[in-house]
Amino acid sequence: MLEAPHSPKEKKYRTVAIVIIMLGVTMSAIDTTAVVLGLPVMKQDLNTDILSMIWVLLAYLLIITILGTQVGKLGDMFGRVRMYNLGFALFTFGSLLCGLSQDGTQLIAFRVLQGVGGAFISSNSGAIIADTFHQRERGKAFGITGMGWSIGAVLGILVGGFFVTFLTWRYIFFINIPIGIFATIAGYYLLQERSPRKRQTIDLGGIVLMGTSLLLILVAITDITGSGLTTEYGIEFVAGLVALIAFFLWERYASNPFLDFSLFRDRIFRSSSLAAFFQALASYAVIFLVIMYLQGPRGMTPWDASLLLIPGYVLGGLIAPFSGRLSDYKGARVIASLGLLLQICGILVYSTLALDTSVLIVVLGSVLSGAGTSTFFPANTSAVMANAPPHSYGISAGLLRTMSNLGMVCSFAVAIFFASIAIPRDLAFQIFLGVGEGISGPLATAFIDGMRSAMLVSILLLMVAFVLSILRGKEKRAMGHEKRDKGHV
Repeated sequence: MLEAPHSPKEKKYRTVAIVIIMLGVTMSAIDTTAVVLGLPVMKQDLNTDILSMIWVLLAYLLIITILGTQVGKLGDMFGRVRMYNLGFALFTFGSLLCGLSQDGTQLIAFRVLQGVGGAFISSNSGAIIADTFHQRERGKAFGITGMGWSIGAVLGILVGGFFVTFLTWRYIFFINIPIGIFATIAGYYLLQERSPRKRQTIDLGGIVLMGTSLLLILVAITDITGSGLTTEYGIEFVAGLVALIAFFLWERYASNPFLDFSLFRDRIFRSSSLAAFFQALASYAVIFLVIMYLQGPRGMTPWDASLLLIPGYVLGGLIAPFSGRLSDYKGARVIASLGLLLQICGILVYSTLALDTSVLIVVLGSVLSGAGTSTFFPANTSAVMANAPPHSYGISAGLLRTMSNLGMVCSFAVAIFFASIAIPRDLAFQIFLGVGEGISGPLATAFIDGMRSAMLVSILLLMVAFVLSILRGKEKRAMGHEKRDKGHV
């Protein structure tokens, strides 16, 4: 039961809770952008290959996708705060080990551990917000955490660039340690368990089948992209599809499935979750391709390319709390859909990029995309949590993150696939990681043509997300200021 919503004690607790949640989001964002900047130096220092560096990114994302719903279940079962704090501890320990890695294999393995911690953090943070804030205040809370992501992304670029240039890439991971220790201790002593316990079972079969299918498909795509289609790689891809079909058949009969399809019976929950999937599927491919354009045809360093994206992150950070707050009063349908339209406009701007385009066009695209993302996410997340049963906040938040992360994983494959069609495969990987020279002449022209084709695909995917968003229906929370969550006042 929550305290009176406007009591000094409750206001103070909410401030503390949102600060601790923001620390988790900010730390994750710092790690994400800083790691991308550090990949060229990591490859050289660890004397490893390009594919290993690709998996430094993919391993983390894959683990979060596979574990998202299940660690959300653990929060529903054993306490969301407890699982959130466990995530901080695991992420921090994983960061320490990543910084101490001596080769590519070790770094990938420790990124997996980081991913486990990241899954506990991301899947339970939304549930803690839902436990702490009333329904008509959650959009603002999610907006503030969205601002934390933008701040972290900017810091990751600046701090990561500084470490790579003047110190060592290892500090990219070491910087997480003091933040993680502080947040773990603060969360343990200051966050309150407010969630009812719900007896559930973990779907181990679903985890294995989902993990196997995604792993095989991603391995096949990266192998095909790097070396071309062979019988062996074709078998890998088909085996991944077979495992995916087996996963859905398993889920149909599992007593407590990996994906709780009963939640999808709610129209708003279903449309919001699917909109998040298609938004991620479209958007992350665009980010990768724009960075490849800047590092390839334009010959920029990873640092210079990343700096051009900062204005979008800064504007997004400023917009997120306001769009979240507005969704509290107006509902998510219009606000989130507007965010998707802004992203479409941003991609249309990116699609005009050529060999001699002013870099200001890149900045304009990043600003529109950043504004759109920060308008979409807080509103869409608040819609999901507003329509989730209180006893299932953890699995609902985990399912939303799983849908979004699944889109990100697939989007990465889309970006690499289109790039490898346009230019030689090994060159596509080198440009993505920033470890090769820039390209010019026919290769640069071919890449830009392929990039535009991918942009058009992304626009179509965002249009699907827009239709899902606008047709999600009107939410009850938008009917009056006086309405509160039953049983949460």
